[in-house]
Amino acid sequence: MSAYTTLDTKKLREAADRALNIHLSPPAPTQPDTHNGQVFSVVPGLNTESVLTSLSETLASANAMVSDLAFELEGSRRHVALGIQQLIELGTLLADRALDDIELAEPTR
Repeated sequence: MSAYTTLDTKKLREAADRALNIHLSPPAPTQPDTHNGQVFSVVPGLNTESVLTSLSETLASANAMVSDLAFELEGSRRHVALGIQQLIELGTLLADRALDDIELAEPTR
């Protein structure tokens, strides 16, 4: 019998125990990286341009959704949806302006 076909039951048991511990043991409790029960947070250290770009994309998505919704509504509900769309558009203008200011403040390369 070759050395490779001999089973070392002690080593197999240890390997199996390690695998089970990794997959079945609950993870150690960790301190949440949130404040006051906050569910979502922005990655620490993210630069302002990335934050504003993400904000612009989020507002564009919200604008598309509320625009689609507004055209399925009638009466005062439609006016409310269009009012929300205007607020989103104002937020987009502010975010775009801040991005423009960042670009102007960057030194030319």
